[in-house]
Amino acid sequence: MAPEFVLETRGLTKEFRGFTAVDSVDLRVQKGHIHALIGPNGAGKTTVFNLLTKFLTPTRGEILYFGKPITALKSNEIARLGLVRSFQISAVFGHMSVRDNVRVALQRQQGNSFHFWKSARCLDALNARAEQLLAEVDLLGFADTLTIELPYGRKRALELATTLALEPKVLLLDEPTQGMGHEDVDMVVGLVRRAALGRTVVMVEHNLSVVSRLCDRITVLARGAILAEGDYAAMSAHPQVREAYLGSEAAAIEEAHA
Repeated sequence: MAPEFVLETRGLTKEFRGFTAVDSVDLRVQKGHIHALIGPNGAGKTTVFNLLTKFLTPTRGEILYFGKPITALKSNEIARLGLVRSFQISAVFGHMSVRDNVRVALQRQQGNSFHFWKSARCLDALNARAEQLLAEVDLLGFADTLTIELPYGRKRALELATTLALEPKVLLLDEPTQGMGHEDVDMVVGLVRRAALGRTVVMVEHNLSVVSRLCDRITVLARGAILAEGDYAAMSAHPQVREAYLGSEAAAIEEAHA
C-alpha cells in the first residue's frame, strides 16, 4: 500500500544557540499536490526547506519520504532519491549554451562525470532529451544561445529545465518568482504548472497571487511553527493568518482573493 504522504515531517525542530528557528513542525505533503509554505519574514520557511534537503541538520524530529525515514541521509543522497531543490542558487553556466547546460544536467542523472574536455559529439546522444526538456519550458528557440545572454526570467526557466533533467519525484522550489516583473511571473506560473504534471511540488513563495493561482494546499508558518493549514480560500479568511500578514501583505491577500 502506497504511503498517504510523499513527504512528511514529525516534530521537526531546529535550534541555533537557544533560538528556535523551526518549532515542532508536522508537515504532510500529498502526492500530486502543489503545496506552498508561506509566512511573514523570519517565519522559518527557508529553514524548513534547508532541513528537508539536509543543508541543515535537524535538532530533533524526523523526515519521511514516501513513508521511509531519510533524516540521517546526506543532501546528495536525498537528491538521488528524487527529492530535488531548485531556484535557491543559480545552477547554470553562463558561458555555455542553453542546450549544453541541460546536457550537463542529463550527464549527472546518468551518473557520469562532466566530460568538459571531450568532443561535443560525446554528448550528442543526449540532444533529443535535452531539446524535449527545453521545449517543456519554452526555451527550444534559445537552445544555441549563450546562457549569459538570456533575460532573467528565461534563466529561471533554464534552471527549471536542468532540475527536471534530474527526474525529480518531489520538486522543491525556493521563491521561483522572486525579483520578477508581471510578465515573467505569469511565464513561471505556467512553467510550474507544467512541471507539476506527474510530480509533487513544494514551494516557498512570497507572491500570494502566485500561491492563489497554483497551490492545492498551503501551510502558514509564524515564528517557526505551523500557524494554520488548508486551501487558499480557508487561509485567506483565517483570522490569525490575516493578522500575521499585517499591512501590505494583508492587502495582497485581499487583492489576490478578489
